[in-house]
Amino acid sequence: MTAPKGVPGNGAGKPPNAQDLEDMMRQTMDRLRHGAEGSRKMFVILAIVIAAMGIWSAFYTVPSDSVAVIQRFGKYLKDVPPGLHLKLPMGIDEATIVPVKRQLKQEFGFSTPGATDPYQSPEHGDQKMETQMVTGDLNAALVEWVVQYRIADPAKFLFEVRMPAETLRYVSESVMREVVGDRTVDEVITIGRQEIESEALAKMQELSTKYEMGISIDQVQLKNINPPQPVQESFNEVNQAQQEKEKLINEARREYNKVVPLAEGEKDQRIREADGYRLKRINEAEGDVARFNALFEEYTKAPEVTRRRIYVETLQDVLPRVGAKVIVDGEASNLLPLLNLDAKKGSQP
Repeated sequence: MTAPKGVPGNGAGKPPNAQDLEDMMRQTMDRLRHGAEGSRKMFVILAIVIAAMGIWSAFYTVPSDSVAVIQRFGKYLKDVPPGLHLKLPMGIDEATIVPVKRQLKQEFGFSTPGATDPYQSPEHGDQKMETQMVTGDLNAALVEWVVQYRIADPAKFLFEVRMPAETLRYVSESVMREVVGDRTVDEVITIGRQEIESEALAKMQELSTKYEMGISIDQVQLKNINPPQPVQESFNEVNQAQQEKEKLINEARREYNKVVPLAEGEKDQRIREADGYRLKRINEAEGDVARFNALFEEYTKAPEVTRRRIYVETLQDVLPRVGAKVIVDGEASNLLPLLNLDAKKGSQP
């Protein structure tokens, strides 16, 4: 008869004695002692690792263009400004970084390669579909635009609306279709771009505020606006004619602004000259009248003296201009020019 497995025999097939049982107990206690020491070491190592992980997870850094939204056991607690901060570890506090100072954008109808925001560019299947719009005169147009926005309220952005960036894409597309649908295709393609941008911006901001998305719309900018491909060539001709029309109008306005002010200036100058000449003639006439009246009054007092003085003054004014030499005879009853002494030599035969 053999000994049971794990129990040493006495070599003669006899039952174990007291010495064998004591050896067995000693070996068992040694095994338990070594196992307890190993478990204690593993517990200490595990405790050190857990403590290190807790200390490491308690510190976090917020970038300069962001804030951290703190949740304690999933409940919103506060917003934390940029810098190095401390929170409760082991998942008690959770910090979500929100870039509140960074300007974000969404593109419609096209995509920028290398964009990290999954909601910045349209999905591949929606890129062409979201640009197809119907205008107010029942024409079709392909509209591409960009929405630039910022996160104004981090708490509302994270907790009030599910997937706010995706919701903003739906809001933007709905508003743009409404605004474009209120205008003709000519307005959309040519002269109505700025008005469309302003109205779309106001309506997007109104809906974002109504839905409490925590988003501030900074700018709505239209990019390429084209007609559908089958009528592209005809629309290009119309657009070219419109541009030529605007060019001619601008040239005419430039010529108008060049010629009309000059004519206005010449007109004002002529009017001022005529007015000055009028005043001059009036003043001269009034002076002549006053002189004549004064002379007439003197004439009525002494006719002969006055007549002779007038005659002499007239000759003093006239004779120097005709270049004649005169001889005055004091006994004569009149003044007679007798000889022209300024005649050229050799003129006589």
